[in-house]
Amino acid sequence: MSSSFFIKKKENPKFSKKGSKPTVSKRKNDGDSGTTKKRVKKLNSRYNEEISSDSETEGPTSHKKRQEDEEEVYEETPQEKKLRLAKLYLEQLREEEEKKAEEETFEDDLVAGRLQDEVLEQKGKLQRLIAKDLLPPETSEIRLLRGHKLPVTCVVISPDDKNIFSAGKDCSVIKWDVVNGKKLHTIAGGRRGTEARHVGHTAHVLCMAISSDGKYLATGDMNKLIMIWEAEICKHLYRFTGHKGPVSGLSFRKGTHDLYSASHDRSIKVWNVDENAYVETLFGHQDVITGLDSLSRQCCVTAGGRDGTVRVWKIAEESQLVFHGHEGSIDCIQLINEEHMVTGADDGSVSVWSVNKKKPLTTVKMAHGCHGNAGMEQPHWITSVAGLQNSDTIASGASGCSGNSTVQLWKCGRGFRGLERLFTVPVTGFINSLKFSNSGNFLVAGVGQEHRLGRWWRLKEAKNGLYIIPLKRQSPQQEEPNIAE
Repeated sequence: MSSSFFIKKKENPKFSKKGSKPTVSKRKNDGDSGTTKKRVKKLNSRYNEEISSDSETEGPTSHKKRQEDEEEVYEETPQEKKLRLAKLYLEQLREEEEKKAEEETFEDDLVAGRLQDEVLEQKGKLQRLIAKDLLPPETSEIRLLRGHKLPVTCVVISPDDKNIFSAGKDCSVIKWDVVNGKKLHTIAGGRRGTEARHVGHTAHVLCMAISSDGKYLATGDMNKLIMIWEAEICKHLYRFTGHKGPVSGLSFRKGTHDLYSASHDRSIKVWNVDENAYVETLFGHQDVITGLDSLSRQCCVTAGGRDGTVRVWKIAEESQLVFHGHEGSIDCIQLINEEHMVTGADDGSVSVWSVNKKKPLTTVKMAHGCHGNAGMEQPHWITSVAGLQNSDTIASGASGCSGNSTVQLWKCGRGFRGLERLFTVPVTGFINSLKFSNSGNFLVAGVGQEHRLGRWWRLKEAKNGLYIIPLKRQSPQQEEPNIAE
């Protein structure tokens, strides 16, 4: 084969410009064509290496320009654009559906939790464990509201915890603002014999109740009368008559405007406040009824004083269950939930009951200690009790002739079996009424120089008023639910 191909090439490979092909010089006495082919292949290999080396040494500007050129070369077709936008839209829809599903799951969990709590509450098996976190208040944190001239006998708290209503032996009813402690309304008491022309009470007010929606306030007095008021503005609405003795207990059925009343005439009466109507009367106690309470079920519980019984009244069936346990006069009672209640007696004992058992689940004797000389000690008289609804926390108030009265906070054991002391708050005077706020943030004690039902002795050093006791917690208010046995 002729070697004329190599004669046209230069001796050394040079590049006229970047990216041009190299030229090869003529070689004398080359061998056969096989040698020539190997030489060309070797030069081409060198050419590829040099091109690669040049591309690596390109500056950032050149590299960027080449990328832009490549992007300009690629043009998205309408079909590809539609496909890309469709995929993007489907991705957004999928994200929205996932977010919506998470929100629905969260809401379902909340609803399920509320429904479960409501079911447990109706069954009387809901017990929120908050007592373990309560801390005793400082003396400086306890507020005293004064406005009654004579002993305070009863207190209630509005459902939103913004107002307190109190009444006393001065026949007056006062509405208080919780935050600043100021009086918002005062229904003055009248003199005996002015019942025909006076709008209000003319005898000692012994009990009161407020409906669960905060619309109606009911008050009962020694003159056998029940007064119904519009709670917001303290306007008088109705007057119920029918009891033959002092009205000693009142309670609205939760979620309704049905009113239950108890009297020293040993009867229970049912009223419909919306219709301003009397419904029925129930009998059973053998002594004066000293206390009454109810929740959402169509029934109420009562304390029978010296007949030594606690009774559960089934209104629809017109029947009653009778319970025995205290040795003395049972003077106060309150429901903790639909199936458990707490009572106190003048023998110094505090008991917790189940409506399904005829005997107390637990009883603490001499719950507030004793007073008197050695060998002549007498237990402090339990004059009031309160239960924080659907929780494991209760309170009791005891009074003694020496004036060393106390409010005791208790923790209920699991299944309400057992009572454990938490802390004691000293108060001077007869603790005639105790009420927990609905939130459980404070406790109100109505205090006076005399007991609400009599004048056996008088504590001159006591002050007539309301003590607002804050209930602080050592951890954030995360109530742990528990199912009572």
